[in-house]
Amino acid sequence: MAEGLLKNFFGDYYEVYSAGAEPSTVNPFAIKAMEEIGIDISRQRSKSINEFIDSQFDYVITVCDSAETACPFFSNSRYYVHKSFKDPSQISGSHAKKLEAFRNTRDEIKQWMEKSFFKEIGK
Repeated sequence: MAEGLLKNFFGDYYEVYSAGAEPSTVNPFAIKAMEEIGIDISRQRSKSINEFIDSQFDYVITVCDSAETACPFFSNSRYYVHKSFKDPSQISGSHAKKLEAFRNTRDEIKQWMEKSFFKEIGK
């Protein structure tokens, strides 16, 4: 969801990539939650951080507690930013409860980005 939001807000300014310590598939609840706000992430794919290990980035942003400790150090990167968000995929229960968890995390990430990054590029 973070990749989709960043591409939506800042795709004209930055190249945006995302990866995880344990990639699988893009969660259908994430796709639905993002679709509700007009962002299509259905073509995104879950990628391993190993795909980017030799890459150089201006920013490396981690968005969950496990990522802060599980991500390798990208020595060629200029800045690191960490913000912890609850992992909505860990919620059990009804379809509605799971979707609500993804909506909540989506909204928290979006609000954080609006406060943290919009000023930087003058949005």
